[in-house]
Amino acid sequence: MNIFLETLKVLFLTIYLNLESFVLWFIPSRKKNVAGEIVLITGAGSGIGRLMALEFAHLGATLVLWDINEEGNKETCRLAKKNGAVRVHAYLCDCSKRQEVYKVADQVKKEVGDVSILINNAGIVTGKKFIDSPDALVEKTMQVNCMAHFWTYKAFLPAMMASNHGHLVSIASSAGLIGVNGLADYCASKFAAVGFAESVGLEMLALGKTGIKTTIVCPYFINTGMFDGCSTKWPRLLPILEAEYASKKIVDAILKDQVYLVMPRSLYIMFALKNIMSTKLGVVLGNYFGAFHFMDHFKGRQKKE
Repeated sequence: MNIFLETLKVLFLTIYLNLESFVLWFIPSRKKNVAGEIVLITGAGSGIGRLMALEFAHLGATLVLWDINEEGNKETCRLAKKNGAVRVHAYLCDCSKRQEVYKVADQVKKEVGDVSILINNAGIVTGKKFIDSPDALVEKTMQVNCMAHFWTYKAFLPAMMASNHGHLVSIASSAGLIGVNGLADYCASKFAAVGFAESVGLEMLALGKTGIKTTIVCPYFINTGMFDGCSTKWPRLLPILEAEYASKKIVDAILKDQVYLVMPRSLYIMFALKNIMSTKLGVVLGNYFGAFHFMDHFKGRQKKE
């Protein structure tokens, strides 16, 4: 009898939650107030990290900016203050080094307070075929794109759990949901980042820490310089995203406590099809959409002289 009632409950919730999701596609969700929240952004010295910092500055949040590029981070700090931020704190931190992450995290706790919104944004890309990727760069990719998330969670999640309040944000990639030719190490690191964020999010739910939210962001290529030279065969269907647009969508998803954000929306359909179609058909469609040649002319962000 218990199994029967439980099954009825699940069927009812399935119908109700699907209807709710459908309605929310058309009705804007309520946004939370982040004024006074302490927002830490890794990789804040340029690109999406900088633009998200400016968005949160406008919203009245206290900003904690981490980057390995001290000059870039100082510029983000200056722009954030210009954009209305009252409290901005910039720290030099190499997120690939566990002890450095812990050391700077302790400094943040003492000087600023407990972080309530953690945005793991720092990332690097090798842009080489797997067989041509130097071991050191493969290790660095995993350390920055994945392992750094472990260390920042270890540093800041306990305080969130104690107050049952916080938000964990993983800036992953669409390459964390599907393999891409020429991005083996990058895909591996982003698959790991997605799986880690999902798992910890479920751990929080199982522990009853419903006040700790999770947002996992999986965008297509973003025009920040990181993937310069990459191309798209069908720009209307799979456009290379403008950084300003992407950053606004990410912050909007955080304010709405949205768990998954995939950009552009066409990718939702493609990923759904991937899970139901045959492998051979997936290869045919992948070739049709240009997935085998995205990285053919990759240059990446050029270092300034």
